[in-house]
Formats: sequence, C-alpha cells, structure tokens
Amino acid sequence: MPSKVSCLYLLTVVCWASALWYLSISRPASTYVGHMSVPIRKTVKTHKNITFTNIRTRPLNPHAFEFVINEPKKCESVTPFLVILISTTHKEFDARQAIRETWGDESTFSDIHILTIFLLGRNTDLVLNQMVEQESQIFHDIVVENFIDSYHNLTLKTMMGMRWVATFCPKAQYIMKTDSDIFVNMDNLIYKLLKPTTKPRRRYFTGYVINGGPIRDMRSKWYMPRDLYPDSKYPPFCSGTGYVFSADVAELIYKTSLHTRLLHLEDVYVGLCLHKLGIHPYQNSGFNHWKMAYSLCRYRRVITVHQISPEEMHRIWNDMSSKKHLRC
Repeated sequence: MPSKVSCLYLLTVVCWASALWYLSISRPASTYVGHMSVPIRKTVKTHKNITFTNIRTRPLNPHAFEFVINEPKKCESVTPFLVILISTTHKEFDARQAIRETWGDESTFSDIHILTIFLLGRNTDLVLNQMVEQESQIFHDIVVENFIDSYHNLTLKTMMGMRWVATFCPKAQYIMKTDSDIFVNMDNLIYKLLKPTTKPRRRYFTGYVINGGPIRDMRSKWYMPRDLYPDSKYPPFCSGTGYVFSADVAELIYKTSLHTRLLHLEDVYVGLCLHKLGIHPYQNSGFNHWKMAYSLCRYRRVITVHQISPEEMHRIWNDMSSKKHLRC
C-alpha cells in the first residue's frame, strides 16, 4: 500500500497541474507591488521578536509583515550547520521538488545537519496561495509573509529570510541564500568552502562580488532612479544568485535594513547593509551567476551554476552522484 505522504504528494502534483492549467486560461496576474489586498485564509501566529533588542524607535524601513506560513520549530531539536534559503515563486513547484530531490535533500550528509527553506510572499491569486499551503503541509519547508510576491519585492523576501534565521534559527553556523534555478555543488560548498571541522567564522560573507554602479536606462531590468539612489557607485555586493554568510550576519543585516531605505535590487541592497556594517564580502570564483554547459569536471570545480531547469538539475545531480569515483 502507498504511504500517506506518497498519496499526499501525488495529490499535490495533480492539484498543481490543475491550478496551472486554470491560470493559463484565466486573467493575467496583477503587477501591483505592495501590501496584500485580498483576504488571507490563515495566519500562523509567530513569537514576539524578542531577539532584536536595542533597536532605535521609528525605523525608516519597518518590516511590518506577518508570517502566514511558518516553520518556527525547525531548529528546536537540531543545530544546523547550514540553512539554505531559496527564493522561489508560487508556480515553481517543479523547481522546488527538483531541489528537494537533489542538492537540497536534507538527508544527504550524515555528519552535519542541513535545513532547506523556500521563501515566498503572497500571490494575488488565491488558488496559488492554497496550493502552496497544501505543499507546505506535506514538506514543512516553506516560509511565507504577507507581502505581494513580485520581482520588485525580492528584497522583502530576502529580509524575511534574514528575520526567520535570526528569530527561529539563531544558532545555525552558516546560511546560504540562492534561487530556485541554481544548481549547487554541495560537496564543494560544505567541505571545501565552509569546512565543518574548522572553527566557525563570524562576520563572514562570500559569493561572486560585483563592483558596479546604478543603471539609469529605464528599459533595463536593473534600472535605478536617481532619486532612489543618487550615488554613481554601489558598495561591493554579491550576486543574488547565490551567496553564503555566517549566521550572525543574518540578524545584523535585518537590523540594519530597518534603518536603510529600501531598494528593489535585492543583492545591491544587501551590499548596502554590509557596507553600513563594515563587512566586506569576499570574492569567490566558485559562485557562477551565469549558465554553464554541463561537463562533469567543470561542475566539480564550481559551487553554483545559474539557469538550471528542474530536468537539468536531476540529470546533473544523478550524473555527478554516480561518477564520484572517476577522476578528472
């Protein structure tokens, strides 16, 4: 007889397929960016944010959102070596499932604890919200706040992740923030970069460091208005496709964000917070923020690769896992 989890998983897949078909023939999604304007089915009450003490009153950028899906007890019985925060959207069920079954599998390493958390806002379509709630009840790896999930709210999504770590998992050693179309070479990340047998680092931040300035062309995806950011240069920042930091930095960034004017470019904003904190990100060429054709030896040298589909993720993971005995 199939297990209860298997039946629930199959039901979820069928429901996702039905929901996506419905959405494909219904109205286009709203591009409204702001607070939720539709009723929310349920609210998961969270603990008072007692971690953040001595914060000045009247913050410039209050993160005034509530958790509507949460996993507050994830770290009660374990102290994770690594928490992976994955920015995703409601329709990306296949990507989330591919990550769960490949590099994001929490049971891959027997000597350390890893937690995988998917980050979302709320969608303007209630059907998608309901599907994500059902998915959460099966896998217990989804965290949602009640801001509108959109490209221009990616910064809110990342700050939600920082808040979650600082509130519910402050004893973790390291955090990775990445996206749902990224392949992560976990062996390189764990054993070559973070090295569990060494003393944990503090005020540590690394990734693919970018030194650049604002783009003023309004047609660009990364357009930055002068009235929002008048300077000609950004502080050094890591590509939002994937970066790693010591867990103490999560609370520092979240606190700093409360008094830092919000920018819609998430990676630039995190860099701005790091600059205020006096934390300089370390360059690491293993973090690739572009797509790279697969070859076993090439992928063995990197930590992240961008623009990987769910199908590619399975194929790459299976090939690398089955050929660990081969030399390059």
